[in-house]
Amino acid sequence: MTSIGHRRAQVPDDGPHDTGAGALRRLAPPARRFLAHRKGVLVRLALWSLAESGQAFLVGHAVARSVDAGFLAGDPRRGLLWLALALVAVLCGAPVVRGVFAQLSGLTEPLRDALVRRAVDRSLARAAPGGPGGPGGTDRAAVSRLTNQVEIARDSFAGLVLTLRSFVFTAVGALLGLLSLHAALLVVVLPPLAAGLALFLVTLRPMAAAQRRSLAADEALGDHAARSRAALRDLAACGTGPAAERRGADLVADAAAQARTLAGWSAVRTAALGVAGHLPVLALLAAVPWLRGRGVSTGALLGAFTYLVQSLLPALHTLMTALGAAGARLLVVLDRILGPEPVATSPLAEGAGASTSGGHGRGGRHGTGVRTPADGGLPAPRAAVPAVELRSVCLSYGARAEPVLDSLDLRVAPGEHLAVVGPSGIGKSTLTRLVAGTLAPSHGEVRVAGRAVTGRPAAELAALRVLVPQEAYVFSGTVADNLAYLNTDVRRSELDAAVRAFGLGPLVERLGGPDGPVRPADLSPGERQLIALVRAYLSPAPLLLLDEATCHLDPASEARAEEVLAARPGTLLVVAHRLSSAVRADRTLVLDGERALCGTHGELLARSPLYRDLTGHWHA
Repeated sequence: MTSIGHRRAQVPDDGPHDTGAGALRRLAPPARRFLAHRKGVLVRLALWSLAESGQAFLVGHAVARSVDAGFLAGDPRRGLLWLALALVAVLCGAPVVRGVFAQLSGLTEPLRDALVRRAVDRSLARAAPGGPGGPGGTDRAAVSRLTNQVEIARDSFAGLVLTLRSFVFTAVGALLGLLSLHAALLVVVLPPLAAGLALFLVTLRPMAAAQRRSLAADEALGDHAARSRAALRDLAACGTGPAAERRGADLVADAAAQARTLAGWSAVRTAALGVAGHLPVLALLAAVPWLRGRGVSTGALLGAFTYLVQSLLPALHTLMTALGAAGARLLVVLDRILGPEPVATSPLAEGAGASTSGGHGRGGRHGTGVRTPADGGLPAPRAAVPAVELRSVCLSYGARAEPVLDSLDLRVAPGEHLAVVGPSGIGKSTLTRLVAGTLAPSHGEVRVAGRAVTGRPAAELAALRVLVPQEAYVFSGTVADNLAYLNTDVRRSELDAAVRAFGLGPLVERLGGPDGPVRPADLSPGERQLIALVRAYLSPAPLLLLDEATCHLDPASEARAEEVLAARPGTLLVVAHRLSSAVRADRTLVLDGERALCGTHGELLARSPLYRDLTGHWHA
């Protein structure tokens, strides 16, 4: 028994202190081991970064010298030479950045591979008997770890390496440049820089805690959604939908509250960024008279502004942005992947959860997959050559996608009328396309009239079956051309009889008789469907496949059309738009996401909870 809507993966949360200090303590040893094995990459990265320090130093120093030793000294040539040197230093930044990125992959890709291995190992351990998830337990956060969280860690780590390296080496070059110009410049610039940076660092721990709680709330909401989606039928049947809905609303509210908290700490971080990013420039402007009184030259002042605006402040801004966003995300995500296992609890709220047996269905492109039942029910009455036969058919839309149809066996006898029912997206249309030969199964075999349909030429398939889709095809031409399109040898008397049988007479009269012109745009969807149904009825193919081909007809017209098609020699397979189609059929195939059941209307009312739900028979 599985409780739906009331089970949540709980993440230990001892507050900001545990998230910051505790997580750092847990992550420090593996981080040191990871970096210790990549000393060569770190050394090469540092060498490229030294060039960045030299670039930062030269730009500001060259500006100062161009003013003091060049333009103000009456030597514009020397001033231009110093500016040319600054330009060369800026242009040299391109190969430096290229060299840095070449070395960066030596750190980020091994980290990503290690995190993927860890996430897979943890998920397999939870699924193994005796694992944290129990026998057959599942780790529903595994998909998030393998896709979203691993990529967050990789991108955040790459950003942090780039920004930390850039800030450290750029700051060293810029501060040495300020010192070379005049020591008093450091006295003015350093205090506001340090104040803004300190205010920013104070926000790191609570922001990491908020990020952790936000991720936990997101995973809990995803877990609840996955469980509820897999048990929609049981929630409806047992009347526990409102309780699951209330639980989902609580989780949405919790996720929104955590997002607001995270946004609040982001605002504090933005304020710290403003202090560190703007106060140094304002302080330098305000201190110009004081600096001039202590012998600071005009060129030195311009050089100091260059160091601040071109090197130091941009690097600091990037660092604080990266640490505040990427740093917090990296700390939380690494702790969730590498840290201790989360504790799973199963509190049952009032109203209890809906119970399911036999496991949940498997989702593919069309929703939930189909498995062969263990208790039989699929074999049709024995015939020498079945009209339709599926042998262990599986179909997946992609190598790693969940199967839409899984190990399905089916036999339909010649002349039988079979209806197919099930929830939307369960694979009913996929089944008709497989039988029609327009879609090849991933595994297994599909046969029509004893012949394999996969890979068969279109002309041969057309002689075996007719597929009428939901959107009927009608072309410009005469009424007779449209009706006899699949059987050009049909006699006029047979065509007229088919028109009368389907009640198509008024439409044919309105269009001017069998030789009247047809303009598809002037026809309603129901009228187009009637023309397509008559065309299929006149076809010589022994198998008719209707994929909700009567969905635009009123119930009376649908019943009349199906009765006429069922009386036609051959086999009829109908994807039912209304449950009345299943009542009219000889047998009905129910696709419910756990197992496929086939039987008469009365048999399915007794054996299939989904069929009872669909028909409104809550008590068999």
